[in-house]
Order: sequence, then C-alpha cells, then structure tokens
Amino acid sequence: MKIVVPDLISNSYFPAIAAVELGKFAELGVDASVELLFPVNKAYEALRDGAVDCVAGSAHSALAAFPDWRGVKLLCAQGQGMYWFLVMRSDLAPKRGDIGIVKGKRIGAAPWVEMGLRRLLIESGFDLVRDNITIAPVPNTGSPSANFGLMAAEALQKGLIDGFWANGMGAEVAVRSGAGTVVLDIRRGDGPPQAFNFTMASLAVTDRFIAEHGATAKKAIQAIDATHRALKTDVGLATQVGRKVFPEREAGLIAGIVERDLPYYSSAISPEFVSGMTAFARHVGIQSKDVAYRDIVADL
Repeated sequence: MKIVVPDLISNSYFPAIAAVELGKFAELGVDASVELLFPVNKAYEALRDGAVDCVAGSAHSALAAFPDWRGVKLLCAQGQGMYWFLVMRSDLAPKRGDIGIVKGKRIGAAPWVEMGLRRLLIESGFDLVRDNITIAPVPNTGSPSANFGLMAAEALQKGLIDGFWANGMGAEVAVRSGAGTVVLDIRRGDGPPQAFNFTMASLAVTDRFIAEHGATAKKAIQAIDATHRALKTDVGLATQVGRKVFPEREAGLIAGIVERDLPYYSSAISPEFVSGMTAFARHVGIQSKDVAYRDIVADL
C-alpha cells in the first residue's frame, strides 16, 4: 500500500507515518510505505491517476481531484479538527487570539491549506481586500525542506513574511527560535468555533481501491487505531519514529508535539464533521452541492 503525505517532517500526518514505521501495517499483513508528495492537491491527483493507493492529508483537499467526492472515500481520521496554526512575527507583539493583527500583513500558506485561513478570517468579519491581507505561498528561502512549516518558519525568521498558517512542527520551531508567536490554534479553541470542522487529517482511497482491496482498506483503519493506542500508551515511541524519519532537531521535538495532539487522536469521522466540512467546502467554492455522508466516508 503506497501512502503519500503532503508534509513529512510534521505532526500533521504523524499517525500514518508512525503506523508504517512502528510496524502496525505489517502486523496486519499489509506491506505499506509512506512518501512525501507536496502540495496536497498533487497528492490527490496522484491518487486519482492510480500512481498511489492512499493519501494521508487534509480531508477537504480530496476535492482537488475528485469533484463533489466522485470516486473517492475518506477511510478514517488521523486526528480530529483543523490542525493548523497562525503564527506571527514576535516583533509585531502579537497576542494569543488577536486575529486583527493580520491586517496589512503577508501570511504564508500552502495551496489548499490557505483556504482554511481565508474562510475563518471571513467568518471573523475580515475582508481580505479591504483589510489588505495577503495570503500566498511562502517565498523561496533557498533551503530545501520536506516540510512546508519548516520553510515557513525560516521565511519568518528572515523577515520574508509577517506570519504563516502551517503545522505544529513549523509553529514549534518558530516559537522556540523566538521569531514567532502563536496567535491561533484552532484545535484548542481559538478562532470561530465552526472552523474546527473545516477539515481534518484523514486517510483517503479511491472507490476502486475499496472495491478491489476492501480488506486492506479496513486494515488501514485498524493500523491507525493501533498507532493511536500505542502513542497514547507510550508517547516516547514518537521519538523512535522521529529518529528514523526526521532530522535531529525535529526528532527531538516530535514527542512533545504529539503529546499535545493525543486528545485529538481518534479515527472516527462523524456526521457533524462532514456537515461542517461540507459547509466550508461550499463556501470556498470547491464543492458544488451537498453530498451524503455515505458518499464521502467509507462504510467498511
């Protein structure tokens, strides 16, 4: 089972990475691998084209390659809730929850990820044109990275952007360096409450994969569940995985970041989530109509 993630050195899709590296797929008889494929829309296009078997990415982004969910299903969640952070330059004296600091600022965000920030700003009463808010990809820092958040943290340190909207690893690095301050952490109650269900980290496969490899699809869910249990029992396993996959600095940080994520580790995809994601997707123009829960979430 070839799995791709749009961010590798990150906590965002860590359950899928850990499920492979801790042998949870292997224990179920599934030969699984995980690779980086950025940005997330390219990952879903590869899924559509049959180049990969599974995308471990943001749920709403499946719509980049599967209009109105035709041909794709979400298998399970890697974690509950929209999992990105708004981090602003510390020298701007930002305060937690002060969304107004984005006025007149340049915010770095990856393709499809930026939709979550745009929508929560609109639902908080901002107008991006009136308020002169620029949301765009992070400028090239000249340093290769397997993680958007790390590139964003470096761009913030260099003053190329005023803030970024990215994953917990990028946020952690920016905060520890002194360059950044967390303004919004959606999972933990910042911003409009409906933003929690804009998206989540999920596993997605094609309808064809389910038809031909239904047992494997079901085992993928079981592997995520087993990984959640293992990390909740011993979060130190995250460091073990990090040492295999991450550079030394990030390997030393991952267990602490994962520990904060543990309360959100559940593979369930609720009707409430699908309703919230659907409303978000329709508002941002990536979904043209309401789609039934059973046509979005696999029934295995």
